[in-house]
Order: sequence, then structure tokens, then C-alpha cells
Amino acid sequence: MYILFWTLLLIILYSYVIYPIMIYIVSLFFRFFKKNATYDSESIYEPEVTLFIAAYNELEFVNKKVENSFSLDYPKEKLHHIWVTDGSDDGTPQALSKFDNIRVIHNKERKGKIGALNRVIHFVKTPIVIFSDANSMINTDAVRQIVNEFRNSKVGCVAGEKRIAINNKDNAVNSGEGIYWKYESFIKKSESIINSTLGAAGELFAIRTNLYNKIEDDTILDDFIISLRIAQKGYRIKYAPNAFATEDASINIHEELKRKTRIAYGGFQTISRLPSLLNPFKNPLLTFQYISHKVFRWTLVPFSILILFFVNLFIAKNENWAGFYTILFLLQIIFYLFVLLGAIFQSKKINFKLLFAPYYLFVMNLSEIIGLFRFIRKNQSVNWERAKRK
Repeated sequence: MYILFWTLLLIILYSYVIYPIMIYIVSLFFRFFKKNATYDSESIYEPEVTLFIAAYNELEFVNKKVENSFSLDYPKEKLHHIWVTDGSDDGTPQALSKFDNIRVIHNKERKGKIGALNRVIHFVKTPIVIFSDANSMINTDAVRQIVNEFRNSKVGCVAGEKRIAINNKDNAVNSGEGIYWKYESFIKKSESIINSTLGAAGELFAIRTNLYNKIEDDTILDDFIISLRIAQKGYRIKYAPNAFATEDASINIHEELKRKTRIAYGGFQTISRLPSLLNPFKNPLLTFQYISHKVFRWTLVPFSILILFFVNLFIAKNENWAGFYTILFLLQIIFYLFVLLGAIFQSKKINFKLLFAPYYLFVMNLSEIIGLFRFIRKNQSVNWERAKRK
């Protein structure tokens, strides 16, 4: 039982603490010994770019997103706009048709986001395509920040940063998701310096258009699959934290659990579709990052957290509730008390944001377990049902 206890604890600590710290320390050495760039960063670099937005029933965001897109700091004649609105029946295509500089491509049949991408990507004629969500607003300098990374011919994909709109008093979802994405950004920055950041968020990422290959129509995490397959070709995925997309958090924990469960399903689907990424002999560093950052979190960590509680309870009871293992068990009790408090006050707006971090972590790992059972039963629609946000 002691061996099992330490194995489970090490899995959790490695995934959430040891790997992020280790990758950060290594990135400091890379920064220190980094050679000068092979391109002239001062020269003007403004290739033609397409901003590609796949939207399903996003009428409430159309005007705001278009205004945001038109305000981007990039030559207007070099920034093209394509919206694909397959299946939308709320007036989204009609609302977009009033804008002269937007190409709207619509099909009455809805086959999910990846189906729309596969069908429409050939309309993109620019060397770089930037994908963004209709309900995410990107900063004015985002296109320049992204394009600048493509100066390096070895870069095939650029991931922007996802940010959650901040409120002075947040509820459980807003606080938890905000903290989570700051934590993720910390890891992604380090990974990008060393090699490639692990995947891209669909809210904002870009690729070299000629590197796009048709993706399976039932793919859930299209952004992750697209970016990782580009990395498998030998290109790098760079992280551009100064290019960011901001969106509101889910309106409540139910909506967030629904969203996270779908992502968890997609994670297990990704493992099944990228088996070569588990082979350390093909791309050792990328495989190490993939397993450490993603696979452990998707597969081992949720069950380790669950089993560790009972293993710790057994050991502490056997030692008559005295010593080191009892202290660790009490720490777990405190953690679950915070989870309980988070559940009780989840709809309340509280200044103390860290109160909700344990609750969000718990929900996130619960979604992984639910997602696994859905994946086993193949019970997940490819059509994205947008989580209700504030």
C-alpha cells in the first residue's frame, strides 16, 4: 500500500507541479544560450493572412466580432475575412452579408466545425490562416504578433493565448477557469521556448495554410489534432502570449462540466488517433512533452486523485492516526472541504478567488472520468453545443 500511495502521489505531483517547474527551469537555460535569430526581425513582414471563423448560430456576437476583426492592426488589403456558417438558422449568415469585406460561406446542413473546415479550407488562398471563435475577441496587435512568429520557416503553427474576462468578484467557474488558463499559459510559454507548445486553443491559433490536411469528420479537438499533426511533420508550434483571445467564462458549473467532458472525450480520441506521438523514438522531446503535459492528465491523474484518498485513509488508520501519513490525509480533507465550499458558494461572487481553485480542479478531473466512459461508449456528438457564457 505504501508503494501504491507514493506512486499515485508522484503521478499527481509530476503532472501538476514537477513537470511545469522542470520545463520552466530548462527554458531558462534555453533563453540564456539561445542563438541569434536567423531572420531580420526589424524588416517589414506582412504576408497576406486570412481570418477564418467557423460560426454556428452566433447572431448575438456577429456585430461585436466583426467590429473586433476590422479593428485589427494589419494592412486591410492583406487581411481577408472568411466566415463559414453551416447549419446556422438564427440569421447569422444574413447579418454577415451586409459587410462588404467578409466572404460568407453557408451550407444548410450542419456537420460540425471540423466538417466545415474540411469543406471550406480550399477557399483560403493566403499563406497563413488564423482561426478564431465568433465569441472570442482578440487584441488589436494579435495578427502582427502571430505573423511575426512565421518569419521562422521552421514554425508551422502559432498558438495564441486564451484569457478569461476578469471580474472583481467572480463565481466558481470564472475564478477557476481564469486561474487554470494562467497556469496553462505559464507551461505553454516554457514549452514553446524549448521546442513546441503542446497544442493550440481554438479561440485563436494560426497555421501555414499548405500544412492543413483533412481531419476525420468526427474529430472533437480539431485545434489540438491540427496543431499536433503539424508538429509531427517536423514543424514547431510557437506560443504567442501577446496575441490573445478573451471570452467570458461559462455561466455556471453545469455548463463548464458539459464543456470539459466534451474536451475530455476529445482527449481520449486524440490518444487513439495520434499513436505515433507515444513512440519516443520518432520525436523524443515532443513525446515527452505530450505524455507529461496531456496524457498523464487525461488518463492517470483523475483516477490517482480518487484512489489516493482511500489508500491514504487505509495507511493512516493502520498507523493509529499518527505521523506523516495522517498529516497528508488531513491535507486531503482540507482540500475536499474547499471543494465543498466551492460547490456551496459556486454561484456567489466572492473576492477570494483561490477559494474556487480546488473546486474547479475537482470538476476538471471529474470531467475526465465521465469523458472516458463516454469515449468507451462512443457517446458524444461531433456537433459543438456552445456552453452558455455570461
